[in-house]
Amino acid sequence: MWNLSRPDWQDRIRTGQSLLPDLKLNQADVRRAVSIFNKLRIPDVPGSPPFGEAAGDWFREIVGALFGSMVNGERMVREVLLLVPKKNSKTTNGAGLMMTALVDNQRPRAEFLLIGPTKDVADLAFSQATGMIEADPEGFLQKRMHIQEHIKTITDRRTKAKLKIKTFDSSVLTGVKPVGVLVDELHEIAKSPSATNVIRQIRGGLLPNPEGFLVFITTQSDGRPQGAFRAELMKARQIRDGRATGSMLPVLYEFPDDIAVDPARWQDPSNWPMVTPNAGRSIQIERLLQEFEASKLGDPGEVAGWASQHLNIEIGLGLKTDRWPGAEFWARRADPSITLESLLDRCEVVCVGIDGGGLDDLFGLNVLGREKATRHWLAWSHAWCHAGVLERRKSIAAKLRDFEAAGELTIVDDELKDVAEIVAIVSQVKDAGLLACVGVDPAGLGEFIEALAEIGVTQEDKLVVGVPQGYGMMNAIKTAERKLANGTLRHSGSGLMAWAVSNLKIEPTATAIRATKQNAGDAKIDPAMALFDAVVPMSLNPEPARAPEYQLIFV
Repeated sequence: MWNLSRPDWQDRIRTGQSLLPDLKLNQADVRRAVSIFNKLRIPDVPGSPPFGEAAGDWFREIVGALFGSMVNGERMVREVLLLVPKKNSKTTNGAGLMMTALVDNQRPRAEFLLIGPTKDVADLAFSQATGMIEADPEGFLQKRMHIQEHIKTITDRRTKAKLKIKTFDSSVLTGVKPVGVLVDELHEIAKSPSATNVIRQIRGGLLPNPEGFLVFITTQSDGRPQGAFRAELMKARQIRDGRATGSMLPVLYEFPDDIAVDPARWQDPSNWPMVTPNAGRSIQIERLLQEFEASKLGDPGEVAGWASQHLNIEIGLGLKTDRWPGAEFWARRADPSITLESLLDRCEVVCVGIDGGGLDDLFGLNVLGREKATRHWLAWSHAWCHAGVLERRKSIAAKLRDFEAAGELTIVDDELKDVAEIVAIVSQVKDAGLLACVGVDPAGLGEFIEALAEIGVTQEDKLVVGVPQGYGMMNAIKTAERKLANGTLRHSGSGLMAWAVSNLKIEPTATAIRATKQNAGDAKIDPAMALFDAVVPMSLNPEPARAPEYQLIFV
């Protein structure tokens, strides 16, 4: 297996160097493939210039690495993930790569697939591929290739190999056994609940062909990465950074870490050429600047959406004008050292917040502790959901599976063991002598209140309180956002909580505010509301359930 890592990528992208690793390519194969690619003409540009004149070396390198990596009949670079912003000739270059594969292919009746996320994208890819054939000035491709527009298929008359352009759909992609596949806009395809299974089937279909390849070309997601896109992106980053091995070539045009986390720096146009490899060809930095300035005239969410698509900025939290103000500070206060166990060890008193619990909701739990030495607040969260939510809310099913894999969410069946598991955590806090109170949304929690009573946590003992909801939670909302701003509230960095926080919408009236969802149904906020349920009793400055331990020091 070849080493496909490029751990010095951050230095290289700053200076405009190649992001590809040093590979021992078959130079004869590289020259042949690049020659085919260079001769293809771009059909929707005046004069139909060939790729040899109009394409950037950055993409030619990818073509050379993919087709020049054959060793003893086996392709060593079997996969590519190209993360590149919009307007960098992504779909056109992809169509050119697949036409190169069709022309270069020697396997009789081989099947190649180019998969678009929507009909419009698939139509554009097919139009570009057929346009390259029609623009061949020597007429060689017109004679060799047979175009069937009604089924979006191009057949090589010499080898009978076919290039099929398809719209992503689980039914039409099941059972395929292609030689090469290009998936355009993986981040859009990943929104389908079936995406992970279909990609697994494509990989399985490629296995019998030693020269098989799979290419993903995509921009960054316009929301938090999820499902198949998140999984492939994480894999590519690990290979690129040298933290994992594999046959995927990662070519990721994203800012170095210090720029990506600093809005002032990634909004600086002088840094944009780092992630715009086709600058000066299909896109001009000046044009990007005009579009950026236009996005700033809308709400902050417009800027975030524009940046995700044109600068590959990964969206973490919502930036809408009606967002919870605490969302601005949420990511900064993440502390991965906070676990349930470390929180109980570091804190002198704990309040637990509970929210949700319906079959269409998440059952959110937040353990909020006051640290012994600093009196800062530390928060740890978990949530549960019924398996039926994955069917009723298919748009977030992949996201919920990601949270489950991260250990932040538990999916339960009809036995509904969520209550028992939550009570076990409350019991753990109580047994540690730290429990001050459990704050709950009073609606629909009769079963939970009864289960708490079995471990001696009752309203009569003032260990359970009903937390006012709606406008009655205004003080808790404002307290949490102020403590996030000044750094005296830190949390475990849960992706589930970050998502819930991004879904919060603040509705003001003349005298109060309340927290609700950005979008009804799919935008779950229960884990965030559980935090506010814990903030209410913690704001009353409860005394420790046991006297703090002091160490006598003699001087």
